[in-house]
Amino acid sequence: MKASTLAGLATFAVVAKHQSLTKAAQELHLTTGALSQQIKQLEQRLNITLFHRHSRGLTLTDSGKRLFDVVELSIGQIKQVLTELKAPETSSEIRLKLTPSFAFKWLVPKLHDFNRQYPELKVQTFADGALVDHQCDDVDLVIDYCQFGADTNNGELLLEEQLVPVMSPTYYNSFNWQSESVWHEVTLLHDAMPWQGARKDQEWQDWFDSMGLKLTQLPQGHFFNRTDMAMAAAEAGLGVALARKALLGNEVEHNRLVAPYPAIEAKAGYYLFRQRHSPAIDCFHLWLKQRIEAK
Repeated sequence: MKASTLAGLATFAVVAKHQSLTKAAQELHLTTGALSQQIKQLEQRLNITLFHRHSRGLTLTDSGKRLFDVVELSIGQIKQVLTELKAPETSSEIRLKLTPSFAFKWLVPKLHDFNRQYPELKVQTFADGALVDHQCDDVDLVIDYCQFGADTNNGELLLEEQLVPVMSPTYYNSFNWQSESVWHEVTLLHDAMPWQGARKDQEWQDWFDSMGLKLTQLPQGHFFNRTDMAMAAAEAGLGVALARKALLGNEVEHNRLVAPYPAIEAKAGYYLFRQRHSPAIDCFHLWLKQRIEAK
């Protein structure tokens, strides 16, 4: 196979992933015109129509879908081999990327147990963004919060999440929570970025729908780009946060937060994506699963 065809297949995979010339051109740092021309040239070399072109954009033909499945798998396998070759098998370091909320509220309080079991291994944690690109290959492991049904190929579901409203005891005592009209008086605290593409009020709207509460509009609120910040604001008495149950430590038991309503299924969870393999990474993976099973 000619090098030009191989390069064209890599370009095709990006366009097929986005099904948008504009988005693919941005990722590849090309103009849409140049990218369109490259795809046409590839179709001519292969003598296959890969895309249906219409006013709303592009969609894969049946042939394009079959080819994309193979190309995507092959590129993924190549990336996996390359990342494994870069990582020495004897390394004692685990590089982990995850959201700040999960790092601060779940992982960090438990890391002493990992250190006790594996004192020779070191965890390097990166938690610098509210959203995580779980396809990044500059770390060994990624833990990302994803909706069920989202793009979680090659990911392992570690922990299903539940959502539960929480507030400070003082805030709880300031309202009559037996009345549905209370929701017109309180202040909601939102995680405005639970996952890529989510509406900033989506989790609270899902909670109201689950409880059968039909409001013409949601109550006033404050918005944060991290769940732990919304939970901290609730503990400070600012309003009601929709906490992730896995991230609740002993705040309720110690009466720093009150949870007067039952938890609902979040229809989302924490997924683990492995970018490399080594004995050290295997140990951390096993430890993660043991801690979750012991909850």
